[in-house]
Amino acid sequence: MNILQINSSARSEGAHSTRLANTIVERLRAEHPEATLVVRDLARDPHPVLDEAALQALFTPPAERSAEQAARVALDDALIAEIQAADAVVIGAPMYNFGVSAQLKNWIDAIARAKVTFRYTENGPEGLLKGKRVYVALTRGGRYRDSAADSQVPYLRSVLGFLGMTDVRFVYAEGLAMGAEAEQQAFAEAQADIEAAFA
Repeated sequence: MNILQINSSARSEGAHSTRLANTIVERLRAEHPEATLVVRDLARDPHPVLDEAALQALFTPPAERSAEQAARVALDDALIAEIQAADAVVIGAPMYNFGVSAQLKNWIDAIARAKVTFRYTENGPEGLLKGKRVYVALTRGGRYRDSAADSQVPYLRSVLGFLGMTDVRFVYAEGLAMGAEAEQQAFAEAQADIEAAFA
């Protein structure tokens, strides 16, 4: 088994989402001691935004790209290769202003590439990243689970499903900004979610 861990907090140290993602990875490795692990920390190694220059590079035929364009596309290629090789994906996803972090959005923009990770057919779009199990470690300062204010889960379920990753399990640690007792409860509830995800 190949495990890919994506840490998408803006903090490289002390992030609740990374802590929760680590716990999920530990559980995976306990069940699969032979598993390999690749960790992509988007705070330590931020991925560039999808801007005009990146779009021009992507839409330029490979043989016609400048050295700068080829280097920019290669950054996305590296992330695509990681997700293609993964059997299990663990995403640490903090909630920032009701949505995913910019770091996670940049990663999604990098791996979503037409004719590589999805394609359009006469029957509609088809995701090409199939056969993977995804665990999303959601951490929030407040409590938003199953509420209209939670835009993260519908977005992530939609975009990951579009890419072919339909086996997605969400683990919630909520109320983390509500004091020490609430934080302790949040991780206890998250542990219950992990047990359910592995049942």
